[in-house]
Amino acid sequence: MTDRLADRAEEWPVVGTDVPFRGNKTSVRTDEVEMPDGQVVGRDYQVHPGSVAVLALDDQDRVLVLSQYRHPVRHTLWEIPAGLLDVPGENPLHAAQRELYEEAHVKAEDWRVLVDVYTTPGGCDEAVRIFLARGVTDAEGERFAVSEEEATMEQARVPLSDLLCGALAGELHNNCLVVGALALHAALTSDGLDALRAADAPWPARPFEA
Repeated sequence: MTDRLADRAEEWPVVGTDVPFRGNKTSVRTDEVEMPDGQVVGRDYQVHPGSVAVLALDDQDRVLVLSQYRHPVRHTLWEIPAGLLDVPGENPLHAAQRELYEEAHVKAEDWRVLVDVYTTPGGCDEAVRIFLARGVTDAEGERFAVSEEEATMEQARVPLSDLLCGALAGELHNNCLVVGALALHAALTSDGLDALRAADAPWPARPFEA
């Protein structure tokens, strides 16, 4: 069997750094990076705490999606539930379960890691872990209070095939939704969902407490 491609951790020397902007959740950093030939160049990028997303399947194998206005791109996008890792070292599974409850008011019995990605590694260090959640049922208690953009969210449950067609037609654009849908399709057509990594699988991009 041919060895599979695998990314490798590597860090070129940083001889200087500055943080010209700090926001509530993210910041912008400028690093002076030494190239292999000895040249030093500046690299600007957004520093991000990391995120989790949940591709949740109901008992009819439909995917739970939400619509949300995203001001930077001036679009209301269909997305899967997602949120920031607000606490350094936070367990990503716990964060994903929280986001599924807060955004969709549902819970799930079976959790797996679907795929891990860097969203825009040329300009941001955001790492996202996308979970697959099965055995979805309504959560108990009152719904989580939402505000701002989340107050206008709509919810739908759609077949995976609709998401795949929408992505390939250029009608759906959210990164986690598109990557998650394609990853789910790949899993279904290869070794199956039970072959996916356990929900507590290590995540070197964002190490966490078990």
